[in-house]
Amino acid sequence: MQITIDIPDEIAQHLTQSISDLPRRTLESLVAQAYRDELLTHAEVGRILNLSRYDVDTFLHQAKAYLHYDETDLEHDRATIAQFRREQSQS
Repeated sequence: MQITIDIPDEIAQHLTQSISDLPRRTLESLVAQAYRDELLTHAEVGRILNLSRYDVDTFLHQAKAYLHYDETDLEHDRATIAQFRREQSQS
């Protein structure tokens, strides 16, 4: 899909002078915000921007769009680790 954004000419000219590759930067801003809003996954970010997994990590870090990880996720991970340790000690 292609999306067109209408911006007054004088503002577009100013932005183009100040920001290199304005269309790409606009796309990156949209993608970073959609990731922050949990509308896109890590994999989808990579697919849209044509980035490797590691480049997506770098991009998201630079965009201050951090991994969604809350207390529920932490508790789930703790339970998984505890279960793994129990299984290992029984082996």
